[in-house]
Amino acid sequence: MNFVISYSGGKDSALALYRMIMQRHTPVAMLTTVNYEQDRSWFHGIPSKLLHKVSESLNIPLITCMCRPDEYVESFENSLRKAKAMGAEACVFGDIDIQEHAQWNNERCNAAGLKCILPLWQEEREALTKEFIDLGFKAVIKIVQKKFLDESFVGKTLTSELVEDIKKTGADACGENGEYHTFAYDGPIFSYPVNVEIKQVVDLGTHIAADISQADSI
Repeated sequence: MNFVISYSGGKDSALALYRMIMQRHTPVAMLTTVNYEQDRSWFHGIPSKLLHKVSESLNIPLITCMCRPDEYVESFENSLRKAKAMGAEACVFGDIDIQEHAQWNNERCNAAGLKCILPLWQEEREALTKEFIDLGFKAVIKIVQKKFLDESFVGKTLTSELVEDIKKTGADACGENGEYHTFAYDGPIFSYPVNVEIKQVVDLGTHIAADISQADSI
C-alpha cells in the first residue's frame, strides 16, 4: 500500500513509519504541519530546514502544510489531497491511545478520501518507547511541559535510563499526554543522522523548549 505519514518529527511518528516500511508498504510522502508565522512545526517547534534534512535522510518527499491556527484543518485536508494525487491510499499516524486524536485523524482522512492507519494504536506506551530505543533510533527531547518535567530534561537524547528518570517524576514514560516532545534524528530508516545542536533553551511559560539547528559537523 502507498501511504503518506503524518510526521511530527517525533519518536512515535518515526516508529509508525518504520513499522509500515517493515511491512513492505511504500511511503510516497511525509506531511508536517508548520506554523506559518514561525516557520517551525506545530507542537514540536522543529525548524523547517531540519524537517527538510529529515526528508532527505529518509528519502521521502516532504509536504509542508504551512498554516495559521484557523486554517489548520482545511490546510491539513488539502495536504492529504496532494498526497493522494501522489499515489497515497492511506495516511498513517503515530497516535497511541487518545480517542479524540483518532477521531480527528479519521475525519481528516475521510474528507480527503484516504484510509486512516494507526500502527501503534492501543499498545502499551512504555513498551513502544522501549521499542523505539532498542531499534536504534535516536531522539532528543525538544520541549517539556513545566508542570511535569524541568529544564534538566531538555536537549537530552532519549535512553532507557532517561525514561526511568522521566517515570520517577510521575510523568508518562512515552509523553503521550504532552509531557514532552522529541525530535528523531537517526535510526534504522535514516540514511544518515541529522545531527543537531542546541542554540539556546527558551522558557515559554507553560513549556521549556530547546531551540535546535543542524550541527555544523558530524
